[in-house]
Parts: sequence; C-alpha cells; structure tokens
Amino acid sequence: MKVKLQDVVDTMDMLGDEMSGYLNKRTGELYTVNNEEIEAAEFEEEDAEDEELDEQPEWLRESIQKAREISESDDWLALPTKRDFHEYGIMEEFGRSLTDPRLSNTLLSAIKGSGAFRRFRSALDDLDLRQEWFGFRSAELEKIAVEWLEENQIEYTREAASGQAAN
Repeated sequence: MKVKLQDVVDTMDMLGDEMSGYLNKRTGELYTVNNEEIEAAEFEEEDAEDEELDEQPEWLRESIQKAREISESDDWLALPTKRDFHEYGIMEEFGRSLTDPRLSNTLLSAIKGSGAFRRFRSALDDLDLRQEWFGFRSAELEKIAVEWLEENQIEYTREAASGQAAN
C-alpha cells in the first residue's frame, strides 16, 4: 500500500486548531475529524453515548463512529498539525530565502510582534509575492510530510508531471 504524497500534504494543509487528520497505515485512508467528534467518541458511558448518538443526524453519527474507530485502533496515525510545522517559521524562512534585500526585509519586518500573520498576508499582496509564497509553503509542507511518512515507514508516491508515479 502506498499513499499519495500530495493527498497527505493537502490534508495537513487544511488542518486547523479544531481539526485533526489521520492516516490509516494499513489502508492508506486519510480522514479528518474535529475536536467535538473526538470528544464524543471518547465519551465514557458507552450506553449513554449510543442513546445520544442515535438522536444525532446521520452524518454526525458516521463522523463520531469514525472518530471512535480512529481512537480505538492502532492502525490510525495522527498527521502532523500546524503546531508541528510552525507556520511562523515557514514564513520566516520564506522571507530569508528572497534574494532581493528590500523584499526580504519587508517580509521579515511584517512578522514581528502580534498580528504577524495578517501583516504577512498583506505584505505578500503589496509585494506581489503571493504565488511565490504558496509555492514555497507547499514545498515545505511536502518536506514535513515526507519526513513523517518515512519516520512511520509508510510508502508514498509522487505524481510526476507526466502523470506517472515516482518515489
């Protein structure tokens, strides 16, 4: 079983403070759950949980049941989260990677203090660097995903430009 590296990167990219992503190391399935679904799945009194679960909409029941499966099985591994890949550090690296000292200094100044993320996005727009940022960030997330996959001994494929898979 091999997972698509881009699928792992895309899942990691969409995670936030309220969401967690998981990979089934046996099947390669990727799944995201929010904190409420995890809490509901871990509810202590199973009889009460099942009664309450029956009263929930079908989509929520399915999500909670999946969260329960994830929490009870060793087959599921938690993906790296935004806390693990330090978005601020990636922004700083991007600023330092620019060869134009004016652009670099502007971005590095923008991320000092509170409101750094908002100022950084604004500076990207002002400097017309949004596409370069997304490319850089995507490459960094890919490095983190590859390291995580290799640490967990999970085989992966990269989609080559021709549509052929390469590892």
